[in-house]
Amino acid sequence: MAEVLTIGEPMGLFVAQEAKPLKDVQTFTRLVCGAEVNFSIGLSRLGHTVSYVSRVGSDPIGQHIRDFLKENGIEDSYVQIDREHLTGMQFKEMAPEGTDPLVVNYRRHTAFSHFVPEDLRGIDWQGVKHVHVTGIPAALSDSCCASVEALMDAAHAHEATVSFDPNLRPALWPSHKVMVRTLNRLAAKADLILPGLGEGKILTGLEKPEQIADFYLARGAKAVVIKLGGSKGAYGKEREGKEFIAPSFRVEHVVDTVGAGDGFAVGTVSALLEGRTLEEAALRGAAIGALAIMSAGDNEGLPNRTELQHFMEAV
Repeated sequence: MAEVLTIGEPMGLFVAQEAKPLKDVQTFTRLVCGAEVNFSIGLSRLGHTVSYVSRVGSDPIGQHIRDFLKENGIEDSYVQIDREHLTGMQFKEMAPEGTDPLVVNYRRHTAFSHFVPEDLRGIDWQGVKHVHVTGIPAALSDSCCASVEALMDAAHAHEATVSFDPNLRPALWPSHKVMVRTLNRLAAKADLILPGLGEGKILTGLEKPEQIADFYLARGAKAVVIKLGGSKGAYGKEREGKEFIAPSFRVEHVVDTVGAGDGFAVGTVSALLEGRTLEEAALRGAAIGALAIMSAGDNEGLPNRTELQHFMEAV
């Protein structure tokens, strides 16, 4: 059985192969994207077992996603087939290297947006050690939000730990107020919280990493690791008061910044599952985040165990 569960919406990704506005592009490469997809692939490549909880359409994109998950060693028995609604899609421009590309999402009324808490009833919790969630599913529909909360509650009931990456997508939310209130409610159910510094400022109204960490520790988190951005590394603090700065890794050539935060979550969670300290985990997170932005695509740069070791030893 899988040791890790995650829930989210996998989407068909179409990456422009021409440096033009998306409206003018004729040629695309088809991939698969989604924050939780990236997380699952990253953990699988490091040798951890992952089950993906989701729903896709019966259309060709949904069929391709299920094949893709299996090819990447991700357990898909909890990926339901919806015969009434279509799978979500995303189009991404070819941006100048090192810049954030424009992405356009088609995910309103998709198959996953109709996921409901009752869909979680078939989960076998035997052997599950950890659940990872992001703030994205909660933004897609009320039923998705309720499902995320139910999964987090079930994880604690079965003595599994929970990590939460806010992964802010303001455009998906009805209002800033609803986004902040909902994501902070979810964060209060997590053991480990992994915001970026900018996200932490938005969600807490506080400016300093130490203040943001204390905000979430006071609400029940056991640990908070804040991605500081660029070459600044990450700040971490545990409930017992220990704090640290994990350094960043030098990146000579940034290709595509999408997926860096998901790579950080992969490194941090995988290391904690292996009994490493939080500081060691954050360092691995920084390494995988660096590797993620050195490749095109959302998850192509996520390393296997050997590649990760070579990268960390070379710097």
